Amino acid sequence: MELYDVLDKHGNRTGKISKRGKPLIKGEYPRIIHVWIVNCNDEFLISKRTPSKKTDPDKWEPTRGWVIAGEDSITAALREVKEELGVTLDSDRGILVKSYVSSQNDAIIDVWLFNHDMDISDVIFQPDDIEDIQWATGDLIKQLMAKDAFINVNRYLTYIDELFHVVEENRDEKFG
Repeated sequence: MELYDVLDKHGNRTGKISKRGKPLIKGEYPRIIHVWIVNCNDEFLISKRTPSKKTDPDKWEPTRGWVIAGEDSITAALREVKEELGVTLDSDRGILVKSYVSSQNDAIIDVWLFNHDMDISDVIFQPDDIEDIQWATGDLIKQLMAKDAFINVNRYLTYIDELFHVVEENRDEKFG
């Protein structure tokens, strides 16, 4: 059972804690993180959900998850990547690209971008959740979106161009 801090529309903790799956009242939100990992070739690590998943089976996605009670956004991002992919990221190599209230799932979404080079064969993903991983260019991600092979395209279209722009702007610095 995952517990999370209930937030107001500005992302401030209200002092309430709720259980994942329990409906909130209008104006209350959980925080969810989307974590994008980019390598030195400006390719993004994406994973494919297993066919047994209830929502969005067989679709590609970045790493994502809930910020649990007492946790901050960056800690949740690092934890989710470690849990789902077995990869340890350096917090100094990440930037918060965007934080926004999503009307689609009544949540505050934090979009993280980490620069991290690795051999994809070193990734140890959870076989119950993930069936495949790959490095993908921005063009390939947009193609997957156009073919409805990427999760909840409408949610990601709100920031995908901004994400790609941040990578382009920081090409020489690589976030740290």
